Amino acid sequence: MKSKVRYNDKELNVFKVLIEKKIQKAKADLELLKSSYMNDGNNGTDDTAPTFKAFEEGSETMSKEANTQLALRQEKFIRDLKNALIRIENKTYGVCRVTGKLINKKRLHLVPHATLSIEAKNSQK
Repeated sequence: MKSKVRYNDKELNVFKVLIEKKIQKAKADLELLKSSYMNDGNNGTDDTAPTFKAFEEGSETMSKEANTQLALRQEKFIRDLKNALIRIENKTYGVCRVTGKLINKKRLHLVPHATLSIEAKNSQK
């Protein structure tokens, strides 16, 4: 009987620890982003020149939009990491969904939520 290609349990556990740390950091970063765009943004500019106030409100709107985009990306990143944990539980983590081969460990350390090997990713371009 041919065994399936996969990382062993010890290797999977190393990735699990790595991913759980990344999720904790990503959640903390997300909280910072959320608190910065939920902040009323009043930085004591009430008594400065009206032109500066208008400029600041414009940049405040832009930074709110940028923060919202960053927060959305961060939420997706957390979702991707949680999905990686599910793949670890299913013992399918680290297997390329296109080629069925193992994804290089270096790639997984850099992009722990990767589902494609470099080979498969490059062929998509």
